[in-house]
Amino acid sequence: MPQVPSTGSSLIRDPFIAHRNTQILWTEAGRDLAQDTRYTGEESLTIFVDKRKLSKRSEGSDSNTNSSSVTLETLHQLAASYFIDRDSTLRRLHHIQIASTAIKVTETRTGPLGCSNYDNLDSVSSVLVQSPENKIQLQGLQVLLPDYLQERFVQAALSYIACNSEGEFICKDNDCWCQCGPKFPECNCPSMDIQAMEENLLRITETWKAYNSDFEDSDEFKFFMKRLPMNYFLNTSTIMHLWTMDSNFQRRYEQLENSMKQLFLKAQKIVHKLFSLSKRCHKQPLISLPRQRTSTYWLSRIQSFLYCNENGLLGSFSEETHLCTCPNDQVACTSFLPCTVGDASACLTCAPDNRTRCGSCNTGYMLSQGLCKPEVAESTDHYIGFETDLQDLEMKYLLQKTDRRIEVHAIFISNDMRLNSWFDPSWRKRMLLTLKSNKYKSSLVHMILGLSLQICLTKNSTLEPVLAVYVNPFGGSHSESWFMPVNENSFPDWERTKLDLPLQCYNWTLTLGNKWKTFFETVHIYLRSRIKSSGPNGNESIYYEPLEFIDPSRNLGYMKINNIQVFGYSMHFDPEAIRDLILQLDYPYTQGSQDSALLQLLEIRDRVNKLSPPGQRLLDLFSCLLRHRLKLSTSEVVRIQSALKAFNAKLPNTVDYDTTKLCS
Repeated sequence: MPQVPSTGSSLIRDPFIAHRNTQILWTEAGRDLAQDTRYTGEESLTIFVDKRKLSKRSEGSDSNTNSSSVTLETLHQLAASYFIDRDSTLRRLHHIQIASTAIKVTETRTGPLGCSNYDNLDSVSSVLVQSPENKIQLQGLQVLLPDYLQERFVQAALSYIACNSEGEFICKDNDCWCQCGPKFPECNCPSMDIQAMEENLLRITETWKAYNSDFEDSDEFKFFMKRLPMNYFLNTSTIMHLWTMDSNFQRRYEQLENSMKQLFLKAQKIVHKLFSLSKRCHKQPLISLPRQRTSTYWLSRIQSFLYCNENGLLGSFSEETHLCTCPNDQVACTSFLPCTVGDASACLTCAPDNRTRCGSCNTGYMLSQGLCKPEVAESTDHYIGFETDLQDLEMKYLLQKTDRRIEVHAIFISNDMRLNSWFDPSWRKRMLLTLKSNKYKSSLVHMILGLSLQICLTKNSTLEPVLAVYVNPFGGSHSESWFMPVNENSFPDWERTKLDLPLQCYNWTLTLGNKWKTFFETVHIYLRSRIKSSGPNGNESIYYEPLEFIDPSRNLGYMKINNIQVFGYSMHFDPEAIRDLILQLDYPYTQGSQDSALLQLLEIRDRVNKLSPPGQRLLDLFSCLLRHRLKLSTSEVVRIQSALKAFNAKLPNTVDYDTTKLCS
């Protein structure tokens, strides 16, 4: 019979189109496929046979002992009897299929002419049956055509059957597809099937969420949470130990894991099908699978329920920083963390009256303000001071009263405005409050506790002040300042108090207190204004930015700042003593003095960096101290930091941490 060179493959050979039955036969290297279909196209029977398995089974079988052995002749007789006695034939074929892995039977009722649509001809690895008895019947209509039309006829028949007359059927390099016609650019892309699979993936995602929600809402999970001790801090290792001791909770988690595995396998199968169906689509499908939640996730989730579940909000807890990341809301989700019981700086026991504080400390550590600190820490006070005797309530009272006992006398500098003078605030104004301690107060470092401004507006002004604050800890350029995240991540917000004056004057106060206090050398304040107007309903206010250049006749009001005060306190600082410590790293005075110097520098570094602003990682304030208060070079700072890191790694029960660079 003629071959079909136009298809570009040797996979398709010996095609026959029957007059009574539409039948196409493929043969390659001992593998055949035949399809017998009624002319009306309503029914078709396909039997796939692996001749190698069939021949091996027949050779190794004994007719007396193996009743399930089958030959090609038997299969051919059954295929021929399909249209005479369909039910009995199918029953017999299905019995053979169950007993043997050499055949696969499919029955379809498709197509206007009953022709099955073979989307994956390259995956056909089996055969049916060809015998001399019906070869004359199979040739049928094809024999009636002249030789020069037979190849084109076969090509057209394949394109009609496999491509639904929307393109030309082509096989090349063990792959078959349709070369789409101009009117059907997506003939290789079964959009309905792809859409159905994408919807299946969405349903799987919803089921994934439901499984996890059911686990959190289960009695086992709730009982486990209730039994967790609350009088000391639980790290993930402790929670995991308690987890393994709770058999009911373990079984419930294993049930979740098994459900997730089955769901994931189902999703994987759908994804493989999607890739296979869409490989010739112009637009690839969107595939999004949920990430499997490991036990590590659930340990962190349990910590979040314990420590980041305040005010009805659930945040995310980080064991590394002991901080909560709260949802974008005005209310904080962080609750008071219990004390940490364990080795090193952790507590030996917690305070009986307050679970956030230590009651006693481990050997080598001393109790200071409810925390365990190394005994050597007290020796660092003559290098640099940190603490004040002011308690939180006392400090808040003094800040509200703008008491001069906690005022730090900083120099006001601004090229854009003057104090007690009216100015047009329609564009950004810059102000500095600086101490210039590098030049005039080298024996002191300073801590900021709060900030206060008295701002006045002209009558009926529609302007609203907006303040951005940057803090420079120890001097240097403005780029070495950090932005104060006002009203973010539980950081305090400005408090405004109306003053009893003829003008519209307000006291703007930002209270940091002991919780958010930090080093400062210069405070950079940027003032810009926004226009306040009533919303469309009249019940709410809306704001928008003023233009840089505005018509003087449309003046929006004037502003003046009567005073700016920074509140805090100054602490002892001995730069020469710290330089002497650094000198001992290279030239130890006595045996062991190098380790002692490293230990004290390590304590100073950690205590300085702990006064970083809130955030995911601590700022490297210690390097700023070395650069701008000790005037060390960048290379010297790097060398000192490397020596401290190496020494810290040798200490027992210590954890090093990463910092964010601030000073160059």
